[in-house]
Amino acid sequence: MKTQKITKAVFPVAGLGTRFLPATKASPKEMLPVVDKPLIQYAVEEAAAAGITEMIFVTGRGKRTIEDHFDKAYELEAELQLKGKHKLLEQVRNMLPPNLQYVYVRQPEALGLGHAVLCAKHLIGDEPFAVILADDLIDARVPVMKQMVQRYQEHAASVVGCVPVPLSEVSSYGIVASKPISRKNGERMSRMSAIVEKPKPEDAPSTLSVVGRYILSPTIFAHLEKIQRGVGKEIQLTDGIAALLKKEKVFAYEFDGTRYDCGSKLGYLQASVALGMKHHEVGEAFSKHLQNLKRPK
Repeated sequence: MKTQKITKAVFPVAGLGTRFLPATKASPKEMLPVVDKPLIQYAVEEAAAAGITEMIFVTGRGKRTIEDHFDKAYELEAELQLKGKHKLLEQVRNMLPPNLQYVYVRQPEALGLGHAVLCAKHLIGDEPFAVILADDLIDARVPVMKQMVQRYQEHAASVVGCVPVPLSEVSSYGIVASKPISRKNGERMSRMSAIVEKPKPEDAPSTLSVVGRYILSPTIFAHLEKIQRGVGKEIQLTDGIAALLKKEKVFAYEFDGTRYDCGSKLGYLQASVALGMKHHEVGEAFSKHLQNLKRPK
């Protein structure tokens, strides 16, 4: 079956990042650097690697630095040129592929992830699209969104990225019930039968949690427009997906890769260490430094 190409990705970036205060008092959490790139750049690079060319940012107050990051920096380039820092100049100019488009739309109120996605409806139109949460940094040999686009093309249906979590943590996630249909190379596809936002451990249908990667049918917008506010008195994307799967197939995809929850201090530190050890410039020296560190008393 021929499927529409995924060309658009939505990046909900309007959150306040309160778990990282005071660092996020004047700078968006999505601009927190992991080694030498901000979280949002990792997310955009992942989308670009999947063939996505239109990056749609759903922003809020205080997010102007995200726009500046993806804009041309004339003054910086001129300064680097003047000082003969040609290698750095090339890095800045070639930060991302040249064929990408960046579009920005405001989320006027903090009404939840479902509402943030709904804010992009007029930009998406009648096309399937990706949603990527920069908080979830995923280190993978094949970029996870590229994996998901391949699964979407195979099954012609919405695909949601998932990972198993301990039972004690299910109340922090959307949790799915699903029936496995295939398993290969560390990946697993399951047909979703239910999804619940932040259930109590005793009420959870499984320990398979949704993380910040989605490929969604445009039909999701009709459901998001109808659903009532759910957990946290917000319009939950989870509730929209729950309504969608009653009408269409939705698949849970356990991807091949390591996910770091960079919305938490611990996950952010873990990502910084893991990617720092693999960095082409400092990885070897950083790894030796870590080996020589003595455990604090």
